[in-house]
Amino acid sequence: MDAATIAGLLADPARLKVVAALALGAGTIEQVSAASGLSLKDVALAARRLARAGLVHRDGHDLALHTERFGAAARAAAESAPPPEPLSSDPAEDAVLSAFVRDGRLVSIPAQRGKRRVVLQHLVRIFEPGVRYPEREVNALLAVWHPDVAALRRYLVDEGLLTREAGVYWRSGGYVDV
Repeated sequence: MDAATIAGLLADPARLKVVAALALGAGTIEQVSAASGLSLKDVALAARRLARAGLVHRDGHDLALHTERFGAAARAAAESAPPPEPLSSDPAEDAVLSAFVRDGRLVSIPAQRGKRRVVLQHLVRIFEPGVRYPEREVNALLAVWHPDVAALRRYLVDEGLLTREAGVYWRSGGYVDV
């Protein structure tokens, strides 16, 4: 069974409630009904569909969830997923960025200056050269990346990637994509 099939089965609210109740320890149709707030009929229909798909073992009123199938489907999906796009053409930079950037967000600010510099050089690209930004706009742009905007702002200025004067910032360093 693949992850997409499981996701499709769990897209139905009744089936999702049945699976949740079973995962939390319910073992009969009656227990699932009590735990989920569904009628016995709705539980029986959902359990029948889940059993046909192989996620639930049904023996009369007794139900058992095949939890191992969820893990197997997740592992198969992870193995068949395409590798992530590199964040830099330089393998060393890409290794650093891959460690600290997930889904377009900075998961943490590197403590090591060299790694932090790589991340900041990647991050400064959100600022257009020649454009002046008020601090509020800088904060808004940086908040998309990480909640500690004050630290990011300070690091960008300290590294010479942004310049600040009278509460206005502009890009003053880093590589510019041409």
